[in-house]
Amino acid sequence: MALDIRKNFFESKDDVLADLKETGFWPTTFVSNESPELPVHWHDEDVHGYVLEGETYLVDGESGDHLPFGVGDKLVLPKGTLHAEGAVTGRMVYIVAMEEPSNLEVLLQLRDPSELPGS
Repeated sequence: MALDIRKNFFESKDDVLADLKETGFWPTTFVSNESPELPVHWHDEDVHGYVLEGETYLVDGESGDHLPFGVGDKLVLPKGTLHAEGAVTGRMVYIVAMEEPSNLEVLLQLRDPSELPGS
C-alpha cells in the first residue's frame, strides 16, 4: 500500500467530476487554512484528493520522503497507508473523495501507526 501523487492529473473541475464518475467515489470539499505538519497516521478507507488551490507536501510514512503537490494533482491514499500531510502556509482547497458516503471528520480521523492492523 503506497501513496500515489499523480502530478498534473486534471485541468478543471469537469476533469475531476469525470474521474469521480469513473471511480464511483463520493466527493466533498475540504478547505484547510494555515496548519503545521501533521503526525504520521493512516485512515480506515481509501481516500482520493484533488487539489484545487494551494500547495504543500505529503510525508511518506514508510520512507520519510517529503513529496510536493499542488493545484491539478490527484492524491491516492489507500486504506492503511502511513502518511502525514505537510505544513500549509496558505489556504488549500481539495475535493476529497471516498468509496462510500461518510462524515469527513470521521473519515479523516488520524489513526495511530501503532494501531495499524498487522503492525
